[in-house]
Amino acid sequence: MTQRPGAEWRRGLRPVARGGRTRQRGRLIVRGTILAAAACVVAACTGGGVAASSASGSATTAPATTGTTTAPATTGTPARHPAAAWPQFGQNAARTGIADGLPAAGALRTAWTAGLDGAVYGQPLVVGGDVIAATENDTVYALSRATGKTVWHTHVGTPVPRSALHGCGDIFPLGITGTPVYDESNGLVYAVAETTGYQHVLFGLSVTTGKVAVKRDLDISTTANQPAWNQQRPALALDDGRVYAAFGGLAGDCGPYIGGVVGVDVNGKGSLVSWHTPTTREGAVWGTGGPVAGPDGELWVDTGNGAAGPGDPYDGSDSVDFLSPALHRLQYFAPATWAADNASDLDLGSTQPVRASGDTTFVVGKRGLGYLLSTTRLGGIGGQLASAPICKAFGGTAVSGSTVYEPCSSGGLAAIYVSAAKKEIRVLWHGPADGNGSPVVGGGAVWVTAYDGSGGAPTTLYELDPATGAVRHQITIDAGLPHFSSLSLGGSTAYVNTLDGVTAIDGA
Repeated sequence: MTQRPGAEWRRGLRPVARGGRTRQRGRLIVRGTILAAAACVVAACTGGGVAASSASGSATTAPATTGTTTAPATTGTPARHPAAAWPQFGQNAARTGIADGLPAAGALRTAWTAGLDGAVYGQPLVVGGDVIAATENDTVYALSRATGKTVWHTHVGTPVPRSALHGCGDIFPLGITGTPVYDESNGLVYAVAETTGYQHVLFGLSVTTGKVAVKRDLDISTTANQPAWNQQRPALALDDGRVYAAFGGLAGDCGPYIGGVVGVDVNGKGSLVSWHTPTTREGAVWGTGGPVAGPDGELWVDTGNGAAGPGDPYDGSDSVDFLSPALHRLQYFAPATWAADNASDLDLGSTQPVRASGDTTFVVGKRGLGYLLSTTRLGGIGGQLASAPICKAFGGTAVSGSTVYEPCSSGGLAAIYVSAAKKEIRVLWHGPADGNGSPVVGGGAVWVTAYDGSGGAPTTLYELDPATGAVRHQITIDAGLPHFSSLSLGGSTAYVNTLDGVTAIDGA
């Protein structure tokens, strides 16, 4: 496969030794990804157990336990594993949502539909000649990109039934929800399954056979945070030789949970690292895009509403957080309205922060205000460079250069120009009014689905002009789509996750 600019994020290669572990190179990779994304466009609620940490949000390390690991025999020759066109949510660790080097998009037609054993909430991955999808029945599938037929499938556990979810939640049964991640350096696909007994277990499966090579429980129970009330909705991240999973609570914010992030070495062994929102309750990390990796191995997350309200000291919730690879919080931003946001469930955690060109970070949450931040200096409470009304946004966000694509819950996908240097936020266009899914970009087009929130069918995939948001082509999908619906791109095909499985659309 010819390597294109930014491909290093897809491949997950170039390990660098540091402190006895491996670390993925980042600085040049992120820049390459953003530049490639810009060139492409121009040319053509929430879950899971985390370790308790101090009130300041510092990281903790869980006692080492033995993870199940099966490794191939060492021959002295590096193993070659399939390259990936779409190895994780947003295509790359920076979550740009860009697929570069695709043929020009055109008219659309359904290539195939694969019915699986449960709903697919995560983005399908595109690895070699296969599509990887994980279901709420705790099954991981490899499907042929050409035909949609099953190449292999592995059932890793029994999902949690509706009757065991305390009357909370909105996904039944509850199995694998967060988008898996593929590591080309070892040929493993990682997914977190919620299983009966309220365990959140990380599995690493061979991408070619489906054989389980890594198995590790990620739950660390405390009085304030109990796995029975947790949900692992965000996409997994792969960075600094670790797999990271973010957690919040069940829809309805029921029971004792505190949102956070857990990391474990890719071999599943050693101590867990963890960080939780420094609040006494809630503070979910639940946006479907998952942690965003920066150029030096750091992670960016945002959090939901916490326990504190008007008149209380700030508790670290409703924030954008900049974490070290070991999950120490280094910086944060919170709106000056954080207390009112908490009281009215208007937090930032419904999307992920995105890093645009220059020293620019941008985030939109449930309040509907977009906040422009300095990437190098988040600024703490009220530290934004500018803010402007955008829309209530839910799902994954895409970014190409200085243009951010936000998944508005109503009024249509928004394309927004952002610049920290100019302290400017400007809405460029809105897409079709019902185009409320998580956008991606490729083949000289912007792609977005329409979902109605009830799981009803049929639904729609739109192909939009990146300059104006006008609909170039659209196609009906004869299946219901999950909340915060998304898709992935590979070659000339779009792969859409549905409540029945995966649908492939040619013409992308």
